[in-house]
Amino acid sequence: MATAAFDSVTPRQRGRLGGWPGAAALAVAVASAALVFWVLGDPLIACVFLAGLVGAGAILIARGSAAPLIFEADAADGIDVALLRAALDASSAGVAITGAAGDMIAANHCYVGWFGGDTAPQTISAEGAGEALMSHAPGIARRDGSATLPGLRFGDVTLDVTVEPVGLGGSYLLWRFTRADDIDLVRDAGRLVTGEGGRRLGEAGLMAALVDGEGRVIGANAAFAARATGQVDGDAAGKSLVEMLFGGEDGGLRFVSEGRAAPPLHLIQIPLTDAVETPSFFVMLDDPSGGFGRLGKEESASVNALVDFLPLGLALANVDGRFVYMNKAFRRAAGLARDELPAYPGDLVVDIDKAALSDSVRRLARGPATSSSISLRLRARPEESVPVTIAGVRGLGEAAVILALKDSSEEDKLKHQVAQATKMQAVGQLAGGVAHDFNNILTAIIGHCDLMLMRHTPGDSDYDDIQQVRSNSNRAAGLTRQLLAFSRQQTLRPQVLQLPDVISEVSTLLKRLMGETVQLQVKHGRNLGSVRADPGQLEQVVVNLAVNARDAMPGGGTLTIQTYAMPSDEVRKLGYEFLPIGDYTALKVIDTGTGIPANVLPKIFEPFFTTKEVGKGTGLGLSTVYGIVKQSGGFIFADSEEDVGTSFTIYLPVNRAEPAPTRVKRAESAGELWGTGTVLLVEDEAMVRAVAERALTRHGYTVFTAENGEAALEILARGDQIDLMISDVVMPTMDGPTTVREARKSHPDLPILFISGYAEEQLRKSIDLERVAFLSKPFSIQRLAEAARDALAQK
Repeated sequence: MATAAFDSVTPRQRGRLGGWPGAAALAVAVASAALVFWVLGDPLIACVFLAGLVGAGAILIARGSAAPLIFEADAADGIDVALLRAALDASSAGVAITGAAGDMIAANHCYVGWFGGDTAPQTISAEGAGEALMSHAPGIARRDGSATLPGLRFGDVTLDVTVEPVGLGGSYLLWRFTRADDIDLVRDAGRLVTGEGGRRLGEAGLMAALVDGEGRVIGANAAFAARATGQVDGDAAGKSLVEMLFGGEDGGLRFVSEGRAAPPLHLIQIPLTDAVETPSFFVMLDDPSGGFGRLGKEESASVNALVDFLPLGLALANVDGRFVYMNKAFRRAAGLARDELPAYPGDLVVDIDKAALSDSVRRLARGPATSSSISLRLRARPEESVPVTIAGVRGLGEAAVILALKDSSEEDKLKHQVAQATKMQAVGQLAGGVAHDFNNILTAIIGHCDLMLMRHTPGDSDYDDIQQVRSNSNRAAGLTRQLLAFSRQQTLRPQVLQLPDVISEVSTLLKRLMGETVQLQVKHGRNLGSVRADPGQLEQVVVNLAVNARDAMPGGGTLTIQTYAMPSDEVRKLGYEFLPIGDYTALKVIDTGTGIPANVLPKIFEPFFTTKEVGKGTGLGLSTVYGIVKQSGGFIFADSEEDVGTSFTIYLPVNRAEPAPTRVKRAESAGELWGTGTVLLVEDEAMVRAVAERALTRHGYTVFTAENGEAALEILARGDQIDLMISDVVMPTMDGPTTVREARKSHPDLPILFISGYAEEQLRKSIDLERVAFLSKPFSIQRLAEAARDALAQK
């Protein structure tokens, strides 16, 4: 039975039990049990094994002896080998049984742990002559009855090996591996320092190295190698320990790679034998009393006070990663409250970044004095990442790591302002394009209204309707001017003027706008410098701010308009980063209204942003004010407190070039608009071209029309006398300026009047030509006639 079980585990080997006498089968079972008892020396296990074999044999014999029973390898392994392996596992030594061909029959857990379950004993690689002894051991055991191989080295373990033939006829070999009695301290210490034990020592802040009798490093943990070589992945094996250390003036030992500024080291030497030149086990750690650790309380307080003045956020952590100090800038950059005291750096960041920060702190605290940078998200500002610099330090007493965190609040503010400016510029470009197309449409509507009014007189049934259409069109034209003002693309006619003159001219209108519940107060300062701005646009600024103030005081209140001088010394005291130092004249509008909430205040200059009800505000009032002020070279600031009021302050630079002239309005006479001559009208929009042609014709001009620049040049090439060219600026194929340049080649003295839905400021570079005039759309028939008359007068 046992023979069949052992034979069955060889590939496709079979053994027959059919025809065996019961006595013979029993004898085989008893022999197998005796083998187990001889191996383990335990009678209980041998009896259990014998009972299992007898039971299995009884079942097989009961099936009948007439038919032979064949055991396949898998079946035998499932019955006998499993029982044998369970029995072998009771031994603390490594035990294996091999067959006649050297194939593995069974092995216990100890053997599998050392060599693996598929490795036959005679094929195990041993050091030195042990490999040859292992290969010859089976022959010696069969010849002499046993073979003993003491003190063979298998990798990191030394074992005694015995081999004995067992089973019927000695066809099987029993291999027993037991640990040698001698202990190799050098070998074990080397395995400790370079393996898992050395890694754990390094995490605890201990540097460990095994040094031979000549002072050369046999092995070291990563913490020692990194500090001694100055490289994170350095290798200290084979180097002289004495050459890696030097003695300082204070008697302390330091690593050569870290220099004299490094902290001294505590060294603990453990000799491994009693010999003179014996290998030694060294354990090293930093001396916490080095560097700043020896400072008194007063000196430490002075150093901390000095670091507190630095604008860079600095914090110190010990080798365990616990904070020992942080300056004010670090607390401010980390968003910590005044009474908040975090214990670890990981307490400052979001949960997902805690592991990365802790690993970096632990690695740099126990490694060389190097640094690294990592991007983390602070718990106080989880929406964006901030860079944190972490460096290992030595000589700062208890501190092992320094963390540097930049206060990016001002930088974030600048980024927000740049993003806001970019957004405003993009919306401004869109507003300019919309205004251009809208102005073409309004030009046609206003022009046709003017033509119809020429045929109707007050009192006609259609006169009032036409006037209403024209009035609404002019309101729409005002809306486009607001869009252009917001985008800083409106045409300004700057003059040198005094702000009190502007306030004086608009004050009458303001009194009507404010009503009876709002009191208007005007205060002017002395020695006001003149400013250079468009008076009409400044009036619009004042009116817009006054109307907003009125709406903020539904129950009544006081609106105060102040003008005062702001010399450069006062500007410097304000501390505004975006207000250049210089002399300004200030205009301040103050109300006693409901105020603007803090979360709304940063958005008030954005286009189409309004807190008013639907139908009561377009959201372009303050954006228009902002655009006019910025295009005039000025600056505007808003301050507000809820339930107290709001103030807008405008700073316009003082003009030093020329004094402010007296504003004189030119009298206009309708009789002066009649003209003579030939006009070449170039306009790609058919509706605008038709209106302009009819308007010029009604005022006495002969008009040739062209839908593009190429057609205009063909008309000029015919040789007709052309007294004035009126051209759109932006046209397909050939734009207006290009057409004019080509026309000036044959007609160098030809007067030019440009018309465009874009503002002159936006087109200033493209229309940089001599002797040209500009008329912005939408325009009335009267304005077109005036512009044509003025352009011809310059001929």
